[in-house]
Amino acid sequence: MAVPDFDPKDIGEDRSLLLVDDDEPFLRRLTRAMEKRGFEPEMAGSVAAGKAIATARPPAYAVVDLRLEDGNGLDVVETLREKRPESRIVVLTGYGAIATAVAAVKIGAIDYLSKPADANDVTNALLARSDELPPPPDNPMSADRVRWEHIQRVYELCDRNVSETARRLNMHRRTLQRILAKRSPK
Repeated sequence: MAVPDFDPKDIGEDRSLLLVDDDEPFLRRLTRAMEKRGFEPEMAGSVAAGKAIATARPPAYAVVDLRLEDGNGLDVVETLREKRPESRIVVLTGYGAIATAVAAVKIGAIDYLSKPADANDVTNALLARSDELPPPPDNPMSADRVRWEHIQRVYELCDRNVSETARRLNMHRRTLQRILAKRSPK
């Protein structure tokens, strides 16, 4: 992860950053990368730890994973919004879906990034001004991949029930079974 060309003054005087993720190697890597960029990160590996830090020492910035072992990262976002409304929060997840992105933004996240996102993506999202549009992604998901992600999300929400998923997607059950049996598109 190369350090981008940005002015550390863009961060501001309060450089506190809360990183919440249950993937410990990723969390350590991101912490080191964000320190190099001038932030003062604090790590949390669970919803409970993230909420405790957000309550005791609400940070100016936060990067919160959506799915954690002990719950939903949106609970941490809500706690941060209550304790420090001006905090800039980015939700990071490996399970990208439009519905969760909308929910994250509605409760106060400024951006939503799908994994794998590197420290440059995170820094750009945290420091982006609201009147600026972020640059387009370097490698956006293909339409086939977006469709596959949506089907997987509905399948999980239906507790992996093929018949219920097919009904909700208005799709024949056998067609859905064939799609689920294939590998994910790139």
